[in-house]
Amino acid sequence: MSKYQRVFVIVVDSLGAGAAKDAADYGDAGADTLGHISQSVEHFYIPHLQKLGIGNLHPLCQVPPVEHPLAYYTRLNETSRGKDTMTGHWEIMGLKTEKPFITFTENGFPKELIEELEKRTGHKVIGNKSASGTQILDELGEEEIATGHMIVYTSADSVLQICGNEETFDLKELYRCCEIARELTMRDEWKVGRVIARPYIGRKKGEFKRTSNRHDYAVKPFGKTALDALKENGFDVISIGKINDIFAGEGITKVLKSKSSVHGMEQTIETAQTEEFHGLCFVNLVDFDALWGHRRDPKGYAQEIERFDEKLGELLKNLRKDDLLIITADHGNDPTYTGTDHTREKVPFLAYSKAMEGGRELPEGDTFAVIGATVAENFGVPMPQGTIGTSMLSYLK
Repeated sequence: MSKYQRVFVIVVDSLGAGAAKDAADYGDAGADTLGHISQSVEHFYIPHLQKLGIGNLHPLCQVPPVEHPLAYYTRLNETSRGKDTMTGHWEIMGLKTEKPFITFTENGFPKELIEELEKRTGHKVIGNKSASGTQILDELGEEEIATGHMIVYTSADSVLQICGNEETFDLKELYRCCEIARELTMRDEWKVGRVIARPYIGRKKGEFKRTSNRHDYAVKPFGKTALDALKENGFDVISIGKINDIFAGEGITKVLKSKSSVHGMEQTIETAQTEEFHGLCFVNLVDFDALWGHRRDPKGYAQEIERFDEKLGELLKNLRKDDLLIITADHGNDPTYTGTDHTREKVPFLAYSKAMEGGRELPEGDTFAVIGATVAENFGVPMPQGTIGTSMLSYLK
């Protein structure tokens, strides 16, 4: 019998909670996404996270600890090499990545790759550098519309991104080009974690807007995860947000695409209200990272956390006594730090159920994989061979 019938794991994308033990090895000593956001704003109102124990977990200027936190709380270190989205999520579900994905931040993609991409797609490539999505559109969007050329760019992540105007480039054509790029970047020397289709609308600089028709073409996980274990044993695995893309569909039984982090929370609330599932609802809320972390906007990030907290209050009301909620992150992205890259940080772990007598602090974890192991043990499912992580289920009373 499952201790909890439904488990909700929500990944607040990039909400790091202080420098990881090995942060200095990644050039991230002193990074602290959550703490520095708190220091950067005058008001920070997150009452539901506060009740769960976020202020007990990590010192925050405006959010003092509570005497009786509702959740069990701690911070988790990452054991995989790297600090990107896929590495973090894969580790959450049991996989340790030994070799970081390749990045092309410094000089863009190799000439040989670009020439092959142009030949196969029939489009001349423009851009080919590291840039923010809004910056590259303002710089090259008008040229793409006028010429039919194709904007290709990267970032501090292991990604190849292609922009396409939905009205002039055509969404199907954008996806076709991305599928070709994914095939090419499966070669070891060019292998990136994700190829991302970045559709947009608008006709001139200052008016371009990216749409929700983004699509990620991710490398498949190199081994089976807790998601596969659940699915193979007849349990539901519901993906909300970009979870399905991150795991390339492996181990997923139902997919809900989100237009924003707020929309993702609304989908999670509706799932809690209406879905009689038995298994896992796995949620990624990407706006924290994409809109605020990479753009180094602590005020915008703080406001996004407040919007999340408001929706969290609605979710808490709709949880049943046999539901378990786990809130965590996949890496950091300190909006006050140098550069625009992710930061190697510990991530929060908050676990709450209405069946609990009350929360307390747990020992700090050496891997994100305790989460997948906890979910698997709850449903009586053995973790796949080669995975890591020790369950924390016995702590959650």
